[in-house]
Amino acid sequence: MIKNIIFDFGDIFINLDKVKFAEEIQKLGIPQHQDEVIQILHKYEMGLVSTDYFLSYFHETYHIDKEALLTVWNSILLDFPKKRFDFLKDLMLSNKYRLFLLSNTNDLHISWIKKNWGLELYNDFKNCFEQFYLSHEIHFRKPNPDIYDFVLTNNQLKVHETFFIDDTKENTDAASKLGIHVWNLNPKNEDVTQLFLKHNLN
Repeated sequence: MIKNIIFDFGDIFINLDKVKFAEEIQKLGIPQHQDEVIQILHKYEMGLVSTDYFLSYFHETYHIDKEALLTVWNSILLDFPKKRFDFLKDLMLSNKYRLFLLSNTNDLHISWIKKNWGLELYNDFKNCFEQFYLSHEIHFRKPNPDIYDFVLTNNQLKVHETFFIDDTKENTDAASKLGIHVWNLNPKNEDVTQLFLKHNLN
């Protein structure tokens, strides 16, 4: 029986435009697949480098205007459909499951969300979860196994009682290898509000 549900954030609750984001990053001249760039992105997601360092790195290395990068960086973030928030609130009020959020994110994106949503909505959303884990705050990132071990251990969760929802296959694959039940949600044709139509959590 499932007792714990761990949710990703992007494309599970807030919509993302990953295609446009990749195109805009390319227009800036950032080689997304270069090892050094990937390392900086991962370090920033894990909170191992500051926002100032992150922006300065691309400004100095690729001569990119910081404001232009900031605009493009946040262009991936779209809307937060009300039906998903309603679903989450109903799930929280049911008290049937322990709810957790586990997101690969960064300071700039969370700052944008707080400003765009307003702190009241952001805090109402955050308070639906027993724990609200953001990669840049806990210094782990998916799909590294240590992030799942961190959540399981710190909350005394049993893998066979835990269900994880994420739109990125490598993330759900990594969790599945640990024995966690998973849903690799496809945002093109699936929605988190369909959870109980698509999965029997008993």
